[in-house]
Amino acid sequence: MVTWVGALGADYGIIAVGKDSEYQNLNDLMAAVSEDPRSVKFAGGSARGGWDHLKVLIAAKASGAGNLPRIPYLSYSNGGEAMTQVIGGHVDAFTGDISEATGFMESGDLRVLAVLADERLPGKFSDIPTAKEQGIEAVGPNWRGFYMPKGADEAAKEYWINAMDNLYASEEWKKVMESNGLIPFHPPAAKFDEFVRNQVKDIETLSREIGLLK
Repeated sequence: MVTWVGALGADYGIIAVGKDSEYQNLNDLMAAVSEDPRSVKFAGGSARGGWDHLKVLIAAKASGAGNLPRIPYLSYSNGGEAMTQVIGGHVDAFTGDISEATGFMESGDLRVLAVLADERLPGKFSDIPTAKEQGIEAVGPNWRGFYMPKGADEAAKEYWINAMDNLYASEEWKKVMESNGLIPFHPPAAKFDEFVRNQVKDIETLSREIGLLK
C-alpha cells in the first residue's frame, strides 16, 4: 500500500555481554546457543516478537543455530533496564541498539560482541566488529524512513525523493544525526523500497518459524 522514498539514518542493532562474560566473540555465544538453545538468556527492551527479540533470532539463524523458539528472551520496559540485568550477571546477553548502549560501553561495563551492520560503523564505534566479519550474515538496522501512498503522482514522488536527498546531505541534518545517535543510512529510493520489502518478507518468515505468525 506504500512506496518508500527515503531513509535518513539508522540505529544499528548490537549483541553485547557484561565485561566479565565468558563469551569473547559472537561465534562463542552462538556456539553455546547451538549446543543448547536454553543455555543463553537474552534481554532486550522490546516485547517478545519485537525488534530486539528478532535481532537475536536473525543472528542465531544466520549462525546455523536451530530450535529458535527455545532461545530464552526476557523483555524489559526499556534497554537500560535490560542492560542493568546483563551487567549484574542475571542475564547472559543484551540485544538492542548501539545508541542506547553507548554509556555502558564507555564505562567498560558492557562489551559489544557484534554490531549488525554491513560494515564497521564510523567514528568511535569503528573498533566494534560486525557479525558479518565473524562469518554470521546478520544485519539489523533500526532505520528511519519515509513513505508515500502506492500509486502517488510521479512528480510528487520525485519531489519528496529530492527533498530527502537534500535534507540528508545538509549540515543541519548531520548535526541532528550526531546528537541523536544515528548512523549514516541513505540508499537510493528504489533500493530502499526494495530493501524494506525484503526485510518485511524475512521478518515474516522468521516470525512464522518461531510461532508468532501462522
